[in-house]
Amino acid sequence: MPSALLALAAFIAVIIVWSAVFKRNMGEAMLLGFLATCLFAGGDFFNALVSGLVKTTENEVIYAALAFVFMAYMIDRTGIIKRILDILNAALGRLRGGPAFVDIIASGVMGALSGSNSGNVASTGSVTGPWMVRNGFSRARAATILAGNGGMGAALPPSSSMVIMLGFAGTAVSTGSVYLALLVSGLYQILHRLVVAAVFVRVDRVRAIGDEARQPLGLVWRAGWTSTLIYLGALIPIVVTTGPLSAWLSEDGRLGDALGDISLITWIPILIILIAAVVGRRELPRGGRQWYEFVLGAMPRLGTIGALLIFAMAASGVLSDLGLADDVEQVLAYFNAGPFLMVALTVVLITVVAIPLTSTAALTAVGQISFLSLVAVGVDPVLAVTVPLIAASTEGSSPPSAPIFIASGIVGVKAEKTFLPLIAFYLVPIVLLACLVGWGVLPVFVV
Repeated sequence: MPSALLALAAFIAVIIVWSAVFKRNMGEAMLLGFLATCLFAGGDFFNALVSGLVKTTENEVIYAALAFVFMAYMIDRTGIIKRILDILNAALGRLRGGPAFVDIIASGVMGALSGSNSGNVASTGSVTGPWMVRNGFSRARAATILAGNGGMGAALPPSSSMVIMLGFAGTAVSTGSVYLALLVSGLYQILHRLVVAAVFVRVDRVRAIGDEARQPLGLVWRAGWTSTLIYLGALIPIVVTTGPLSAWLSEDGRLGDALGDISLITWIPILIILIAAVVGRRELPRGGRQWYEFVLGAMPRLGTIGALLIFAMAASGVLSDLGLADDVEQVLAYFNAGPFLMVALTVVLITVVAIPLTSTAALTAVGQISFLSLVAVGVDPVLAVTVPLIAASTEGSSPPSAPIFIASGIVGVKAEKTFLPLIAFYLVPIVLLACLVGWGVLPVFVV
């Protein structure tokens, strides 16, 4: 096997063993994986190590990803997510099985902002899980729905998972194109989950039961409508840089080529942070000591994702220098794998790797090889970014992944009771969805 592919195999193996077998921190696993990759440079080990780290500091994706992490922390600490969830509860709570539908929409909202499947389940499920049980869902069914919806952390833009894949794709794709493709595929996932929830409601004969904790929609909307303004932070940069408005602004005599200098992955989290600071200003610290504690609270999240991304991107640079792209082309030529087979193999690979790891860690481990493999057989680069993201969203429905145990703990049921339903109703359909998008059967409006 070519040396670059051996280095990639060692990188993945070290990560899985260190994190899944020894139960150590993912940051440590990525560091060791990076060092293992550098060993394949032989006598140039030190040069490969330094070069990989230096190139990483020049990658805007690192800084954008940290901004996304702080953005999620900001909207959580200011209570914005809770107010959005209250609005959804008021709007959909009176439906049969209303809590299940609320959890789907809320998981999409939270997932798009945080990118964490486990965090998605924990934050939305803590409210909707017990509410589902009170409304007639069995505990096993409630846990199944919570875990199945948790995968929305990688399914919708603008998530940190999308930022990672954009880093691997480089200049081969535009952020706007990937954003649109992932948004459309994410809407497919939401539709699938709504249908599944409707089937569960009918099969389990769940009735609409009044919930005294639900407030009138008008009252909740008046109290929390400003929380929805955070989505302007994503909408404004996209509208300005893509579509008819972008074309008009780009004409001579207006902004010209200046729009090309706008980085969506940088400005989206910045604008959302600024809007969250204005909307949630009453929840922000007042004095220097409070601000110190506020920022300190974000450090564990920033430190973990920072270490993970820095060493993952550094390893990616070393693999590139070792000739990973050429090795992939040689292997593909040997096996004569076409687009149809390669899409299926890529989806299965990411789905399997995401079981012991998180979706984010799975993409950092095999995202680059997945992208290169798909592009090498003729898959559109935008689809080559989107398909791995869809596949990574199976984390919540792949037994025995962490979101399943979180969901089971919230409602008080044995996790193994959810395994078969999750595979049948969530895992298999999402894997099929990823393949259909990659094969071009389901359109995602690639531009």
